[in-house]
Amino acid sequence: MMRPRNLIENASLENLSTMATPAVARYLVSARDAREARNALEWASEQGLPVQLVGGGSNLIFCDDFPGLVLHMALKGRHWASVEGDSATLVLAAGENWHQAVLYAAAAGYGGLENLALIPGTAGAAPVQNIGAYGVELSDTFVGLTAWDRQAGQEVSLTAADCRFGYRDSLFKQEADRYLILEIRLALSRSRPYVLGYGQLSQWFDDKEPSSPMAVAEAVMALRRRKLPDPSQLPNTGSFFKNPVVPRAQWQALQEQWPEMVAYPMDDGVKLAAGWLIEQCGWKGYRNRTVGVHHRQALVLVNHSSGTGADVLALARRIRDDVQDSYGVTLEVEPGVVPADCGLAPRD
Repeated sequence: MMRPRNLIENASLENLSTMATPAVARYLVSARDAREARNALEWASEQGLPVQLVGGGSNLIFCDDFPGLVLHMALKGRHWASVEGDSATLVLAAGENWHQAVLYAAAAGYGGLENLALIPGTAGAAPVQNIGAYGVELSDTFVGLTAWDRQAGQEVSLTAADCRFGYRDSLFKQEADRYLILEIRLALSRSRPYVLGYGQLSQWFDDKEPSSPMAVAEAVMALRRRKLPDPSQLPNTGSFFKNPVVPRAQWQALQEQWPEMVAYPMDDGVKLAAGWLIEQCGWKGYRNRTVGVHHRQALVLVNHSSGTGADVLALARRIRDDVQDSYGVTLEVEPGVVPADCGLAPRD
């Protein structure tokens, strides 16, 4: 098979990750449609090259050069389908900017995504993490997607149940090298109840009904801007650690010792606030020569001055070990690490 027309050799990856760590890909292809993406995958397979998919790069850290093909999903397009009464399905191509899609839906008066405003990244990456914020997850509105099944060599349609969504988890993390997401479908409604139970959001509206989905989106944007740095101004990947979920028995023991510990009951246990744990260990606002912890949100690691992926992971390892020593709770890194073998290894 011929080399892809838009193949770039020895391509810098610094601008393809919001953490902006330096790395080089042996090959890079930016796919503008499904055919270009499939052709690039076939070519890489013939060459025996590993493949790394990239969307907006907001949940990815490059810690070393990548010896294969980086496939940047740049597919664009959005439209309404199945419009009936107050309800409609929003269809988004994988390369669509997520935040702009949220505003697009809110401006049209359709609710369901407004709590997920200002989350960086692309539509195709959203199901991978089952992104969530302010009491809402992608899975709450998700109805299905179209993907290229690299194992079967064919296009497939997957339902929400097929995607095996969990807390910051999905089929696409569990079988990371199998599916290439091409488009996603979301069920929205003009009469959908607003989700305002999250503390700060509830206080913002003070028990008053928001006037529109856009009003909720604007409140969410204001709240996020108060505590989260703009990746274009200060490189970061948002929340660096998942909020750990512990068994109720462990939570009860922790609460006895630290009654002020922030936590949220769940069906399968109790979710702890990772940011609170990190802050209590004294890491909030920490900074070394290159990287640090944001001064307003301890859950966010930032790249202050040309830090490498190794710098970021070294800091993350220190934080993880400190929390484990202090509380007996193990933090799990949320962003993907490329190559995978330079991630945070389990503690000895």
